[in-house]
Amino acid sequence: VQLQASGGGLVQPGGSLRLSCLAPGFSFDDHAIGWFRQAPGKEREFVAAIRGSGGTTHYADSVKGRFTIFRDGARRQVYLQMNSLRPEDTSVYYCAAGNVITSTVRDSIRYAYWGQGTLVTVSS
Repeated sequence: VQLQASGGGLVQPGGSLRLSCLAPGFSFDDHAIGWFRQAPGKEREFVAAIRGSGGTTHYADSVKGRFTIFRDGARRQVYLQMNSLRPEDTSVYYCAAGNVITSTVRDSIRYAYWGQGTLVTVSS
């Protein structure tokens, strides 16, 4: 079972990117799909997650109002739309999947499956 993250790149401050996570082997009803990021020298941090049949979303405070997570069940894709990007958003972004309950959706150790990461660089 694999996850494939894509869509990273170089963007200027204030710009936008959309990351994609292909998750073909996961039931979106049973699994949370999360996005995490890790900058050089820093710990991995939670960015956003979507879970449950209703697609409940969760965001880190640092991205709330700028990033949107959504999914396309037919395409087995989960997207992270990133707007108003800042230099501090520069990181490797990972998507992950797991049978995660709401109270632990921000804990990376709760996710059993990880994609390979995609680099986002925000710089002028």
